[in-house]
Amino acid sequence: MRNIKIIEVNSEIGAGTRGASLGIEAMKVAALDFMSSFFVNFPSEKIETENHLLYEPITSPYAKRIQGVNTMYERISQSVKETLDSGLFPLVLAGDHSTAGGTIAGIKMAYPKDELGVVWIDAHADLHTPYTTPSGNMHGMPLAASLGEDNTSCKVHNLDKETASLWDKLKNIGGINPKIKPENIVFIALRDYEEQEKAIIKKHGIKIITVQEVRRKGIENVVKNTLLHLAHCEHIYVSFDVDSLDSSISRGTGTPVSNGLKLREADDMIAAFVQNHKLCCLEVTEVNPTLDSENLMAEMAFNILQRSVNLLLVN
Repeated sequence: MRNIKIIEVNSEIGAGTRGASLGIEAMKVAALDFMSSFFVNFPSEKIETENHLLYEPITSPYAKRIQGVNTMYERISQSVKETLDSGLFPLVLAGDHSTAGGTIAGIKMAYPKDELGVVWIDAHADLHTPYTTPSGNMHGMPLAASLGEDNTSCKVHNLDKETASLWDKLKNIGGINPKIKPENIVFIALRDYEEQEKAIIKKHGIKIITVQEVRRKGIENVVKNTLLHLAHCEHIYVSFDVDSLDSSISRGTGTPVSNGLKLREADDMIAAFVQNHKLCCLEVTEVNPTLDSENLMAEMAFNILQRSVNLLLVN
């Protein structure tokens, strides 16, 4: 049985579309609609945000609001580390995906000598850097930061000194760089990424499991193969971005992509991962209720969350 702590990160400074900071409240509304006491059953911590930066001029166009993202990394990493140190399981609910780098940093700070496996269930690779980004949005960069990757061989932009310095600081949060190894990442449902990200994936041979492969092999085999690939890792972290779901059902997220997972596939997959004893952290991110007229995305995310937590409590 796991003792769970909910870490709420209502941050959306890394996204290009507004509204992800409301995702957690939308999931709480879904819980109330389902007459669930989920959100009062566990201790929780709200991480202070830097969302005021949304109203201020952007100073780093290739790493928008990176100063605030640095601050968020520091706060989240400390919270995740303290949660793990106290023997609790961190269930991280986040606005945009940029803050996942802070989650990874916190796990690594708690277990500095251990290898961390990352299961990234997402339509996007999030392997851009300020040198390669097409948008400047930081939610496309958390894995690159965690890998300590600049990808300057695919450089598109020249950075000013301050942006370069802040990016280096981001990679070094917690005094550990890199925090993860490329062979310890498994992408599931990845289907929308750029040439610069493909270059990193190809260079390191990072494992990708496509939606088609999920259908062909079945959830049980996909989870088994993923865990086998990460068998040498002492800890496993699962990050679930709701845009991994097909765009026909994931309208309430900032960057929906077609040909994604069905709800049942994602639900069964995450349920299978949470039953593994190596799982040290689960994260759910990118629910944006402002893009969703009936709060359906939050309801789907909450149902996945509730089933996963029920399994965590008995395993």
